[in-house]
Amino acid sequence: MANPAERRAGRRPRETWAWPSASVLGGLPQAARERLLALGTLARYPGGRVLIREAEESTFLLILLDGVVKATGRTNDHRDALLAVRMGGDLVGEFAAVDGQPRSATVTTCGPVIARVVTRADFLGCLRHDRRIAQAVNESIVAKLRVATSHRIDFTGCDAPTRLARVLHQITMTYGERTGAGAVIRWPITQPELATLAGAAEPTVQKALRRLREAGVVSTGYRTFRVENLAQLRQLAFS
Repeated sequence: MANPAERRAGRRPRETWAWPSASVLGGLPQAARERLLALGTLARYPGGRVLIREAEESTFLLILLDGVVKATGRTNDHRDALLAVRMGGDLVGEFAAVDGQPRSATVTTCGPVIARVVTRADFLGCLRHDRRIAQAVNESIVAKLRVATSHRIDFTGCDAPTRLARVLHQITMTYGERTGAGAVIRWPITQPELATLAGAAEPTVQKALRRLREAGVVSTGYRTFRVENLAQLRQLAFS
């Protein structure tokens, strides 16, 4: 049953949040999930709030319950490069919580976010005493590293439109809501952010997106991005 704060905020109770099965929360058995969610304190953040700042020495962890955040890094020419997107069910900040090193990225909310804020001591204590949660966290970290590695390998020798198609396909498969032959991404992603993910100049990405729209592969709306034909996008990305 939702608590009074959840009812006032119009939020669904925790038990009905549909976390992706590939996420830490979505993949854990119910008992283990409840043990993990017993850690820390509940926090709510508005859109555009910086939760973690690159190079700072904080070590807390965020367990995302609802909403979307983006991780960005500062480039040598002082641009913000989009590194990753995380949604409800994911962990954020676990690298620093594990090794105690300075933050490797800045994390900012993309709209309202609900999370549990967990201290490093509580998180490490949980990992030491709960093998099921420790395994899930380890698998999540390895998965993030594998994505980063495959991202570098896949892009070798690819032209910019192919790189963009692969970025869109990866985002859609990970975070998209399937609808018929396509999927919709219900959080804002800008063309400069797509350009940094695809390793391409912004005008090049604008031109490639225009071609995808003209071909009926994608469409855009207010704070949403829709893939109309996922099979066609996959063919463009990997053929």
